[in-house]
Amino acid sequence: MKRPERPAAQPPAPAPRAPRPRVERPVAEPAPPRSRPAPSTATAKPRRVASAARKADRIRERYERAEVKRFTRRARRRRLGWVATFGVLGTIGALVAAAVFSPILALREIRVAGTARLDPVVVAESLSGQLGTPLALIDEGRIREELAQYTAIRSYVTELVPPGTLVIHIVERSPLGLVATPDGFDMVDAAGVVLESSASRPTGLPLLRLDEVGIDGRGFSATAAVLIALPPDVLAQVDSITARTRDDVTLTLSATSQRVVWGSPADSDRKAAVLAALLGMFAGAGPGVYDVSAPGSAVFRAD
Repeated sequence: MKRPERPAAQPPAPAPRAPRPRVERPVAEPAPPRSRPAPSTATAKPRRVASAARKADRIRERYERAEVKRFTRRARRRRLGWVATFGVLGTIGALVAAAVFSPILALREIRVAGTARLDPVVVAESLSGQLGTPLALIDEGRIREELAQYTAIRSYVTELVPPGTLVIHIVERSPLGLVATPDGFDMVDAAGVVLESSASRPTGLPLLRLDEVGIDGRGFSATAAVLIALPPDVLAQVDSITARTRDDVTLTLSATSQRVVWGSPADSDRKAAVLAALLGMFAGAGPGVYDVSAPGSAVFRAD
């Protein structure tokens, strides 16, 4: 038979300790915080000035760097623009020079236009020394000298027609009348330039009866003004015109032997219109005198 186990013996509980006496210690007061001595006004002001100066220097340096970049970029862009412009102009100039001064645009033909009394072939042959010259190098002075030998030329204009043609547009002098000379007759224009000379009198032009001074006197200028004012159909009837002075111009008509007292060249256009009307009324009335010196009271007096 099993015996019941005995419970183990428990150790005795320790005796309670007596509380230690409490000793009160004096509490140490905390040390006051150390305070930095406040900087004096004389020391703080230079520091603020130095800090502001450094900040201004940094701002100025950044600004200067930005300006340098901007200026460099602009200068580079402008330089590239100039280089491109000069390159284009140089190319165009080279092409133009090559085209103008090359034999491709050399003078190969000379044409003369506007002539009536002059032979255009003769005038063109006198300028043949310019053939083969590039159009840009044609000598205008030489052309002027060559054409100066033709007194019938009053003016001219040159025209270059690429690739190789020179056209001379000529304005001829218009003959005004005939001046008698010891050797025959000189054909002159309104400026007194002698266009032709011949031993016999050419037909279709009035004879200018001037004073001893001739075309250099006042009579010539008066006759020129009167003949220029006459209509073509009336001018064709004038056989001769006399002007000893400027104020006594007289015309002789070839078909009817009638005369015209013109007076001075003043108001010549009106006198010419009045004379044309009188001729329409009295052309077949026989010899007589048309007095148009006062166009407001012009009359015809039969001889």
